[in-house]
Amino acid sequence: MSLFSGMNASASGLTVNRLRMDVVSSNIANAETTRGSIVDGEWVPYRRKIVELQSFHQQFSTALNGRSVTTGVTVDRIKNDESPFQQIFDPEHPEANEAGYVLLPNVDPLKEMVDLMSATRSYEANVTAFNASKSMFMKALEIGK
Repeated sequence: MSLFSGMNASASGLTVNRLRMDVVSSNIANAETTRGSIVDGEWVPYRRKIVELQSFHQQFSTALNGRSVTTGVTVDRIKNDESPFQQIFDPEHPEANEAGYVLLPNVDPLKEMVDLMSATRSYEANVTAFNASKSMFMKALEIGK
């Protein structure tokens, strides 16, 4: 175990939570985007993105199989939320189908704000842990004087 393993773990947490905040920001920015991508020649709304993290247990299992182990947390993948799109009745909308319904993204701003607050709190906790490690190293250096 390295002297800096705690700082490395906090740094990886900072990086992951920054990515989580970026993904949430993208979701909020595209909450009304009816033309997110083309699927089978048709426009479909923006689909909410979710960040999946790799747990320490998975990383430890990877180390046991002879591969290198990373300290801290890592992003496993960013996946699309497969929940159904929202449908609203608005026959005047340019994207309305024959029945007058418009498909909107599956983004719930309230859920996104909760995810953003969670990522922000985790980021702050990692900053606190990083600063505590740094303070301990500085105190250890002062002992040697």
